[in-house]
Amino acid sequence: MSGQWGEGPARGEDAPGALTTESGGAVPQPRTGGRAEARRAAQGKGGGRGGKDGGKDGGKGGRPDGPAGGGRAAARKSSKPKKNVKKIVAWSAAGVLVLIAGAGGAIYFKLNANIKSFDADAIATDRPPEAQADADGNKPVNVLLIGSDSRGKNNADLGGGEDGGARSDTTILLHVYADHKHAVGISIPRNAMVQIPPCKLPNGKWTKGGNDLFNAAFSTGGSDDGNPACTQNTVEKLTGIRVDHTMVVDFNGFSAMTSAVNGVDVCLPKAIYEGDINPNLKKKGDLVLPAGKQTVQGQKALDYVRLRHGIGDGSDIGRMKRQQAFLSSLASKMKKEGLSPTTLLPLADAATKSLTVDPGLSSADKLLSFGLSLKNIDMHDLKFVTAPWRYRTQDANIDLVQPDAGKLWATLKADQTIDGQNATGQQPDAAASPSAGASAPAAAPTSAPVPADAGNSTVKVAVYNGTIVNGLAGKATDQLKAAKFTATTAGQAASTKYKTTMIEYGSGQKANADKVAALFPGASVEAGNSAGVTVIVGKDFAAANGAGSATGAAGASASGTAAGTPATPAPLPTTVTNDARSADDDICANTTYGSGG
Repeated sequence: MSGQWGEGPARGEDAPGALTTESGGAVPQPRTGGRAEARRAAQGKGGGRGGKDGGKDGGKGGRPDGPAGGGRAAARKSSKPKKNVKKIVAWSAAGVLVLIAGAGGAIYFKLNANIKSFDADAIATDRPPEAQADADGNKPVNVLLIGSDSRGKNNADLGGGEDGGARSDTTILLHVYADHKHAVGISIPRNAMVQIPPCKLPNGKWTKGGNDLFNAAFSTGGSDDGNPACTQNTVEKLTGIRVDHTMVVDFNGFSAMTSAVNGVDVCLPKAIYEGDINPNLKKKGDLVLPAGKQTVQGQKALDYVRLRHGIGDGSDIGRMKRQQAFLSSLASKMKKEGLSPTTLLPLADAATKSLTVDPGLSSADKLLSFGLSLKNIDMHDLKFVTAPWRYRTQDANIDLVQPDAGKLWATLKADQTIDGQNATGQQPDAAASPSAGASAPAAAPTSAPVPADAGNSTVKVAVYNGTIVNGLAGKATDQLKAAKFTATTAGQAASTKYKTTMIEYGSGQKANADKVAALFPGASVEAGNSAGVTVIVGKDFAAANGAGSATGAAGASASGTAAGTPATPAPLPTTVTNDARSADDDICANTTYGSGG
């Protein structure tokens, strides 16, 4: 089946999508060639570049006395003298401000001049609601990461070929949990059949939308810059999750980023040759990437993340696994070296030169601030999974599996990690003190002292919150740890209507459960199905800690859940959780799919 994955005329790699406009006309097809080809034709050359795009290839960094293919002299003779007006203005302003702000100002305005943003008017108006911050100001962030295979500008030299338009080689929805200590990236297969909503075209018209391959959204309109707003609209339609920010990096940006960090460690189960990178070569060719561990940057890094053929079954599924492994390795390297402005600035400079973002992320300070906000994520708590999928029977494309995909989206909305932890960022509630003139709440059981003997450390306790009052599971966990029990906050219980704290125990754990129960006077102790000891705190524990029924009622909705807080989602299927990659996993593990090739 190698070579069939979205490559045919009706597939997402070569087709911009079969969407139509509201007036019935077809969406414009990608034009042949590309900006690189047009530029070379205009210059009468095959590959010389100068000026901003030139660098090494176009003479001495684009000097006026360099080759005829570039430089300021060529720019003066160009038929488009106003092409760089905006950047000239930006740099002129930066030059004035540098005299005041110093070197820091120069860097800031340089990054700002690099960044492009797409039209806010192209974002759909019927969007999912924004996530609400809790009382501590904690709020999750959803970022759509898109890798574009545009051959425009200098990208054809890296990506191969001169096809116009752009496709989304990589799309990952990164959910940064409200605690900013956990994150998960969801890879969406580019040849998954999905519902694409109406999208705005470069000419200002809107498509009608319809069923198509996922990466047809990015191709809508046939522009070399792609259509990131259409992809964002499609992801929101697909998941019901509000996308806070969208970032698009093309070949040039990706190549420069990997060089800025001095390469990324990767691993391959077998050697890769030129014929694997370009099947049209019709021969094996020279060795490109050896088997085993290696450090790649620039073109080699691009070859690694775009590779499909010659390994596994040649599908996008295997490629997504390698992309997840690559991003894990990149994140681990940056974490090791430290997320500081010194580390981020060279990376930001490289990335922003080929970066397109949503209007809300279109400044250097916002980008750097977002990058620094990730510094507390432990690599084991940065996960990557692929949206639940299956091969279609009628063609070589993919369907997303329901209800499994729906459960995954619900898990993100509830800010639950894929292994069931509550990562909302809610802190344990401080004990409420009665206001002046108010009577104290009715007396409630208080915890009794428990001898903190050494034997308690061998008792493992999972703690759940059986109420709608935030922070109780964390408070109970701290109480158990103070008595030297090995306790873990497990999150929200399946029900929020526990009036009395429940202690459940597994086989042989009755004595340990009784010891735990001594911390929770009035608690019920019953045999359960789980191993070890489980504590589900109830309203009695809430009252004992100054959070009575009034607190719960104020934050509850008619459905019995906290206002603005989604219901606890159903557990994810093992087909999702078992295939998850942590950023600290072995880089040689789980990098391919299928046994072909």
